[in-house]
Amino acid sequence: MSLPRSLLRALAAALCLALAAPLAAQTPPVAPATGAETGADAAGTPPPVAVPPVAVPLKKSQTAGTASGKKSLTPTPNENAIDYAAWEQTAQRAEVVLATPTTSNNGLELLRGQLVVWRSSLQQAQSVNASRITSLREQIAALGDPPAEGATEPDEIANRRKVLTEQLGTAEAPRRAAEEAYRRASGLIGEIDTLLRERQAAQMLKLWPTPLNPANWGDAAQTISATVLRVYAEVSHNWNRAEKRLVMIDSLPVIGVLFGLAILLIWRGRGWIERFALWLQTSDPTARWRRVFAFIASLGQIVVPTGGVVMVSVALILSEMTHGITRDFVMALPGAGFTLFAALWLAGRVFPKGACETGPLALDAPHCAEGRLHTALIGAVLAAEQLRHALIPAAQVAEAAVPVLSLPLMLVMALLLWRVGHLLNRHVARDGVVIEDASPFRNHVIRIIGKALIAVALVGPLLAVIGYTSAASALIFPAAGSLGLVGLLLVLVQLISDIYRALIHADSEDQGQGLLPVLAGFVLTLGSLPFFALIWGARREDLGELWNRFTEGFQLGDTRISPSNFLYFLVLFAIGLTITRMFQGALRSSVLPKTKLDQGGRNAIISGTGYIGIFIAGIVAFSAAGIDLSGLAIVASALSLGIGFGLQNIVQNFVSGVILLIERPVSEGDWIEVGGVSGTVKNISVRSTRIQTFDRSDVIVPNADLVSQQVTNWTRFNLSGRLIIPVGVDYSSDTRKVAKVLQEIAEAQPMALLNPPPVVAFMGLGVDALNFEIRMIIRDVNFSLSVRSEVNHQIVQRFHEEGISMPFSQRDIWLRNPEAVAAALTALQAALPAQPGGAVTRPEGTEALPLTRDEPHDHLDTETEK
Repeated sequence: MSLPRSLLRALAAALCLALAAPLAAQTPPVAPATGAETGADAAGTPPPVAVPPVAVPLKKSQTAGTASGKKSLTPTPNENAIDYAAWEQTAQRAEVVLATPTTSNNGLELLRGQLVVWRSSLQQAQSVNASRITSLREQIAALGDPPAEGATEPDEIANRRKVLTEQLGTAEAPRRAAEEAYRRASGLIGEIDTLLRERQAAQMLKLWPTPLNPANWGDAAQTISATVLRVYAEVSHNWNRAEKRLVMIDSLPVIGVLFGLAILLIWRGRGWIERFALWLQTSDPTARWRRVFAFIASLGQIVVPTGGVVMVSVALILSEMTHGITRDFVMALPGAGFTLFAALWLAGRVFPKGACETGPLALDAPHCAEGRLHTALIGAVLAAEQLRHALIPAAQVAEAAVPVLSLPLMLVMALLLWRVGHLLNRHVARDGVVIEDASPFRNHVIRIIGKALIAVALVGPLLAVIGYTSAASALIFPAAGSLGLVGLLLVLVQLISDIYRALIHADSEDQGQGLLPVLAGFVLTLGSLPFFALIWGARREDLGELWNRFTEGFQLGDTRISPSNFLYFLVLFAIGLTITRMFQGALRSSVLPKTKLDQGGRNAIISGTGYIGIFIAGIVAFSAAGIDLSGLAIVASALSLGIGFGLQNIVQNFVSGVILLIERPVSEGDWIEVGGVSGTVKNISVRSTRIQTFDRSDVIVPNADLVSQQVTNWTRFNLSGRLIIPVGVDYSSDTRKVAKVLQEIAEAQPMALLNPPPVVAFMGLGVDALNFEIRMIIRDVNFSLSVRSEVNHQIVQRFHEEGISMPFSQRDIWLRNPEAVAAALTALQAALPAQPGGAVTRPEGTEALPLTRDEPHDHLDTETEK
């Protein structure tokens, strides 16, 4: 019967160890505790809270509660009413404890936990009679405003107001008492947190004896020797007890099996899992989910060997040979193993073997191998630090030995951080050269991390050598933990990209870099901030206090707004917006097409419906979320001045957009001209209107310009419009014949209206031609360009058939009649008297003629003379 009990005890211990395995490094060394801090009994019960001699002694039952039938001062969640007498005792006791400087940290933490329970109950009590209070306030408001000073109101209303006011005061009394007690509890919790932070800061800044002093080395050696002797003594003591040996002999088969499986999982498990994950990733290159499955399989590199370490710990516990610090060391083995194997796994993911370019960092193969080695060594140092704290507790070590024992691991960790920092800087330098689309922000963050690691590697050992051992430990080991968390974030972001790439069936790496992975990475980074805070020494209670203040919200007027209010608002507003879009879709597809409204009117109705729906959804969401809009009156009045000056153009354009949607002088699809811009209206929003010009460019015009300036709308109410085509003919042409031909051409156009009929007008005598105009009304001005082109084609064709000459410049006469021009020039030259030197005398008042080459003349006259 002893074997099943031992096996059951082993399984329970394994489960506890697996759940309690720590991830981060151990806390920095602390000073040896005083008498008030080391008063725990052998069973590990925390000491009672110390009180001053003048105060009433506090018993342990008063601090932790009792299991007897007496009423505890700590409220239970099932209590409907608050025992304010018990709360007053707890609050007074807390004030006494805070005034006692010898109170231990454990006592403060225990008292703080009780105050947190009280505060939670008091916070719930603040909502008592909420509906009744709201109803009474509405009843009082229905009676109207109270009479002014010196005025009276009817006795019936006055009596009723008095009764309702008394009822309101009675209903609000528990709420106000709970609120006052809540504020007191919050204040006490804040004082405890402040005191604990001050103690933590003082401990961190404590100056220890320098580890370089040889006089302190003897204490360290003595501590190590005492620890070895104590372990030997504990094991020998258990071995000398017959009942212990009997239990171990009975458990030998189980112990042997556990040790065998542990050796197999630790030494061979990681290799098996690694080969299996690599096979999943490379077996089928076309598989979309191969990287995701390989990542999931790679997690076995942590689980499998850590399970082997748990088996070793369980086997040692079953041997019944452990006790005291030996038991503490055995219990710390799973946590240390998890830290080591997690570091090995992270090293393989950040610096992958064989294909380093697939990792998150741009490094070549030798530097990837160096990164894997340094990351694994960092995990080994962190695991060794955990085991050192378990085997040699700082509270039981001489003060001079603590810095000496802490220095070796600090120096090794600092050297590793220094090398990893240089690797990160090398990635940034290589990534900007090799990869064209490298992320500047990501590289900037990695550069900062690399330089910070180098700084920590230099400053940490210097502090440790001087004697600030706690500060150095609180700087070096959290930096290593933060580095591991950053590496985990890089791996998880890459996993998100792989999942997104598999979901969208992406064929290349670039297609997987969408907006969703970026947002997921951003949310993941924000979610990791509490873990960074815990790594750097923040207490879980501090994070809980921040979360409590966040959930508590803030006060706006008489309304308290909390994150739950915002959540309700977002959900209700999203529902209202969805209903609005569905209603708009029904109008667009089913209702409005059956009406006689044009497309512009339909678009105006749909847009107006959207604005009204959004406004109603916002109002309903605000009201349902419990946000009192009257509290925004102060904010609105403060913003009115800014709206009047800084936002007047936006408000003007908004009002103009509403006017355009109501009056509809311009609708989508209209051809308009405004401010020198001509084109088709494509969209009318509340601030501006988008016009597409005929060269396919978009012009954004403020709505105020469409309301205040002159706008030409060619197609608003009628698509027909007048088209004017100018025509010029030679002076030798028959004007009546020309008018007849042009009239026939105009009347033959399919787009031309015959009522009124086209008109051909003889506009006048030009310098080079006889000017005519064809004026016609076409059915759709959008086809004016094509009609103009067709009419011009027909004019050229008919003029050629009818023998009507097109005009040309008078200067062309010189080129068209060279013989006549030469004869005229010769006659003119002979008529003018000759001068000595061959020059020609010009009559007074005449212009210079290009008769000789003695005077400059242009190129055209020279060619004409030739």
